[in-house]
Amino acid sequence: MRPEYKPKAIRSYVIRAGRITAGQKAAFERWWPAYGLSLFDGTLDSVATFGREAPLVLEIGFGMGDSLLHMAEHEPEKNFVGIEVHPPGVGRLINGAGEAQLHNLKVYMADAMDVLEDCIPAATIDRLQIYFPDPWHKKKHHKRRIIQPEFIEAVKGKLVPGGVVHLATDWEEYAEAMLEVMTQAPGFTNMAAEGGFSPRPDYRPITKFERRGERLGHQVWDLLFQRDEQL
Repeated sequence: MRPEYKPKAIRSYVIRAGRITAGQKAAFERWWPAYGLSLFDGTLDSVATFGREAPLVLEIGFGMGDSLLHMAEHEPEKNFVGIEVHPPGVGRLINGAGEAQLHNLKVYMADAMDVLEDCIPAATIDRLQIYFPDPWHKKKHHKRRIIQPEFIEAVKGKLVPGGVVHLATDWEEYAEAMLEVMTQAPGFTNMAAEGGFSPRPDYRPITKFERRGERLGHQVWDLLFQRDEQL
C-alpha cells in the first residue's frame, strides 16, 4: 500500500515579500492577464490554456526566470508552466515573455504544493524540472527540502508514462541526498548510463549564477529520472 501523501505538511515554497522594481510592477499590470494562472482557475486544461496540444514542461521555483524564459524561447514546440512565489522573479519573467511575444508560457505565483494538488491533472506533465532548490544545508532543516520521498511519490502520478524529472543542484550533499531519494523511488529509472548523475542536457541553459560558481570551482549535479511506462 502506498504511503498517504499530505502535501500541505511540506512547505518549501511560500509567498514571500521582495523588493519589486517599478518595471516589474508595470510588468504585472501589463502582462499578468496574458501569462498569469490562478489557483482559483481550478484544474489546468493545457489545450484550452495554450490553444494547442503539446508536451507540457512544469518548473517549480524558477527564481528570476532567465533559464525558463530561454527554454520557452528555444523549445517553441513545448508548453511551459512555471511556479514561483517571489514577485520580482515573476515580474521579470512575464515582462521578458511579453517582450518576446511568447505564447507557450504561463505562470503561477502560488505555493507549489497547492498548484500540484489543486491544478495539475494526472498524467499530463512531460518534464518536471526543479533547478537549484533551497538546500536547507543545516541538518535540522533537511526536513524542509522539497525533494522528499512523499513529494516524488505525489509527482509521479502527474507525469505521463515516460515523463522525466530533472533536478539540478550545486550542493554536493544535497545532490547525493536527491540521488538517494530518486533511486529508491518506485516507478522511476535513472537515465544516467552508470546510474549516477547525468550530463547537463542542452536544453538547460547555464545561468549567470552557475557560471560564477564554475569560476569559483563549484560543481553542478544534474539528475534525470524517467517515469516507468507501466506502474
